[in-house]
Amino acid sequence: MSTVETSTRPEGDAGDLTQVIRSAILDGSFAPNQRLIEADLSESFDASRAAVRSALMNLSAEGIVERLPNRGARVRAISVGEAIEIVEARIGLETLVARKAAARITDEQADDLRGLSEEIAAAVGAGDLVGYARLNQDLDRRVRDIAGHATAAHLLERLSAQSARHQFRLAYEPGRAARSAPEHIAIIDAVVAGDADAAEQATRVHLDGIIEMLRQRS
Repeated sequence: MSTVETSTRPEGDAGDLTQVIRSAILDGSFAPNQRLIEADLSESFDASRAAVRSALMNLSAEGIVERLPNRGARVRAISVGEAIEIVEARIGLETLVARKAAARITDEQADDLRGLSEEIAAAVGAGDLVGYARLNQDLDRRVRDIAGHATAAHLLERLSAQSARHQFRLAYEPGRAARSAPEHIAIIDAVVAGDADAAEQATRVHLDGIIEMLRQRS
């Protein structure tokens, strides 16, 4: 099993543990088709076996994990076609979130996003693709937090976790970072400016680009 960051969880707190395991799948700590062994997860996350079992059941209901008869659970692998459908579904949600974020952003949050924009540019300039991928996830989370739309945020977390491996593979395609970094920075600039229309458009352009690359792989 891949090494993941451990932390103490209240025994039986399956809701919190569901989020933790979902995040680990999203950041690539667990690969598609990788078995998720209850005993290992219990030790890694300092959680009870009952909490782990309940969290895996939650993730199975979300389509992120699949339960196998008499074989436990594993991360569900999805096809390129399904990954495209997921990004198409994300367009409506992410453009909504971008518009909300542009309308709600505070001066302090704007400063934080400007700093993140500089980090993104620096990571790409240094060829740090791993750091760049992490910063992209950070950007997604920050925009969702600023938007304050809990339902959209929850749905996007589920969709993103399902297609995490495809996203990571795209991030390492030659020339992909040089193309996508300006797209991310354009999203940041629009949100910071409070321009909801521009934020929606920049988000749509970025996601359309992901769909185009996925179609080239199918």
